[in-house]
Amino acid sequence: MNPSILVVDDDPDIRNVIGIALERAGMHVQQAANGRLALEQLRRHHADLVVLDIGMPVMDGIECCKTIRASSHVPIVFLTAHDDEVDRIVGFELGADDYVSKPFSPRELLLRIKAILARGKQAGSITRHGDLSLDSERHICSLAGKDLPLTATEFSVLEILSVRPGIVVGRGAMIDKAYGGNNTLSGRTVDSHVRNIRAKAAALGYSDIIETVRGVGLRLGNCVAGPGTA
Repeated sequence: MNPSILVVDDDPDIRNVIGIALERAGMHVQQAANGRLALEQLRRHHADLVVLDIGMPVMDGIECCKTIRASSHVPIVFLTAHDDEVDRIVGFELGADDYVSKPFSPRELLLRIKAILARGKQAGSITRHGDLSLDSERHICSLAGKDLPLTATEFSVLEILSVRPGIVVGRGAMIDKAYGGNNTLSGRTVDSHVRNIRAKAAALGYSDIIETVRGVGLRLGNCVAGPGTA
């Protein structure tokens, strides 16, 4: 089945340009002019990924992302103003999977979308380390049986680290493995996703899920609950 992409932007020209590029690639495209209409669309129709502009009237992309993440792990790609790092960091902290800066190349956006969708389709066995369990095929992550809700990119970060527990992975290598070599992302992008994972794991009593090796990179922690964790 062809993937269904919801494109949310208040500029109809941008929606149409993206729509044409995605449809030529064999994808089904839905459109919405603001965050509120996007939420209504998601309630009525399934979407495999959401392309979400940040600056919109009625409900902006930030508020829309917050609402989506309250009940769904659907991948989200933000459209941001050129070099607006604050918006990008906030977006990642809310659970966005990627971003593309305006003005953007429809081809670049298409490649980002394909990369995220491909990660979601990758099948694999269940990986276990300490109390951590990763089921790649069903996109399920848990700590001692407790659900750890992750976005597609957060899941990918943990999955990359779990392949060789204890081995340090540099931020550059992490970006290449998660997004592919053709990208312009920085180490701060990885750090934003890592902060999200740590915060979610800490809420379940796990403070060591990802360790930072200063000047080198990241590695999977022991994934063992701290004292007093039920």
